[in-house]
Amino acid sequence: MRGSLVKQIIIGMLLGGVLAWLSPELGTQVGFLGDLFVSALKSVAPVLVFILVMSAVAGHTQGQKTGMSRVVALYFTATFAAALLAVVASFLFQVQIPLSLTEDVAQAPRSVLEVLYTLILGVVDNPVSALARANYLAILAWAILLGVSLRAAAPTTKQALVDLSAAVSFVVRVVIRLAPIGIFGIVADTVASQGLAGLAPYAQVLGLLLACMVIAALVVNPIIVYSQIKRNPYPLVFTCLRESGITAFFTRSSAANIPVNLALAKKLKLNEDMYSISIPLGATINMGGAAITISVLTLSAVHTLGLDVSFGSALLLCFVAAVCACGASGVAGGSLLLIPLACSLFQIPNEIAAQVVAAGLLISVLQDSAETALNSSTDVLFTAAASERL
Repeated sequence: MRGSLVKQIIIGMLLGGVLAWLSPELGTQVGFLGDLFVSALKSVAPVLVFILVMSAVAGHTQGQKTGMSRVVALYFTATFAAALLAVVASFLFQVQIPLSLTEDVAQAPRSVLEVLYTLILGVVDNPVSALARANYLAILAWAILLGVSLRAAAPTTKQALVDLSAAVSFVVRVVIRLAPIGIFGIVADTVASQGLAGLAPYAQVLGLLLACMVIAALVVNPIIVYSQIKRNPYPLVFTCLRESGITAFFTRSSAANIPVNLALAKKLKLNEDMYSISIPLGATINMGGAAITISVLTLSAVHTLGLDVSFGSALLLCFVAAVCACGASGVAGGSLLLIPLACSLFQIPNEIAAQVVAAGLLISVLQDSAETALNSSTDVLFTAAASERL
């Protein structure tokens, strides 16, 4: 439980491949470990979304963003732009991921109006029924409404929500810690039934994810920064990537990288009143990398299932991904565990969405590192850009 999850996942992948190579029959039999892991993901995700979002909204203090409107606007703009980039890239390069279709998949909505109809209809569901059936639209709506209502609650009530959120996060960490065993079963079953070629689609998805993150870091974000400082943004961009992004790549935690970012902000001589708030806040809501992960993996599932989704409908995914990404922090694999919420936009069953999460964990060794590097380095980047406009 205390070992390196990255190393354990790599070992699980290697052992699964070796087992399938030595004994394909046994490799197929241990595939049930992957099924168990996917089922665990499927069961924990609805509760995670409900508790985390409700706790985050209830804990928000009015006036917290005073003097922070510009940097917060930059955070949300960059997160939405990252999601838009991922959607466009996913339509240009329609990568697919291996999925086990154990149930019929409904025809995806063909127009934006159908998507909006699904959104509205899905929201007005009984909360207990929504949790039981993993109706993420209703779960998100109830979490926000209850969170807003509880903002006026007593401090002890808010603390109880924080404790409940921590408890759910602990359960999620336990499930994620089982990833090496689940991935061992998934790889063994995949290699035994399809050979090493069965792993090729995962590499394609990873390649698209990393390409989107590189473009966001070196093209999209510099454009946003230039709009604020009106000069060459790349010296600042490269400084943030070098002194913050590299550390975040290896720690794989935006929260753990907060002290590094605070030190960098001080080194850049930024406004301390701003960065003392914006850096911790950015570790929560500045999630461009998470938005890319959610969008790419969701649309990979859409392409794999052969669903006919219009580009206009997919644009709504940008908004959903941006909102989901802001709730992805603080939990290991948080962005992956919010993929079912985005999948529900296209009426993809929870069973299949859980398989998408498992596929994401299979490539998380590089995906999560790159995602964290992008997220954390831009906390300082946008704070610096906003500071120059004060």
